Amino acid sequence: MRGYVREVAQRIFAQEFRESNLSFKDGDDIYAPQYLLTPTAAKVNRLFIVGTLTETEDIGTETEYWRGRVSDPTGSFLVYAGQYQPEAAQMLSECETPSFVAVVGKPTTFTTQEGDIITSVRPESINVVDEGTRDLWVMDTAENTLDRIEVLDETQPNIVKANEHYNTDKKYYVELVLKALESLEEEVIR
Repeated sequence: MRGYVREVAQRIFAQEFRESNLSFKDGDDIYAPQYLLTPTAAKVNRLFIVGTLTETEDIGTETEYWRGRVSDPTGSFLVYAGQYQPEAAQMLSECETPSFVAVVGKPTTFTTQEGDIITSVRPESINVVDEGTRDLWVMDTAENTLDRIEVLDETQPNIVKANEHYNTDKKYYVELVLKALESLEEEVIR
């Protein structure tokens, strides 16, 4: 029996995540992992985000079901946790806002009746962190995003698929990275 290996948690800025809408399974097996392919060709089965938890709300009707909003310099991620993510749900119910948090989770997509696709995160874990951790995440995510942009002209299958689906504008995502990095500089000046 093969050992279970977890997927690497990808670092992605909120704006790119929100603009992602290409989901696919890697294989025909019913247990094949589900992925979200982003405009810069990140193949995401799990993601790692760090940002400011700006709001939480119990939106459940019969049981607790928590929604949180985690903001980074480019936008915000929606995080949903309920009975199947008890530790994450408890953290959302108890965490003060605003707080810096680190979240590891699975990307999920939902198609509205109008046909719009909404992305969110189903957290595996949520932890309170400090501002320095958030700043390091922004720098690492900027570097990872620039690395993906740099190879967007290659002919690897996922890169081709991302370019065909999104018609990715490299300049747009470079500007997104610069905006995120500039936000760190602005905080240092304050």
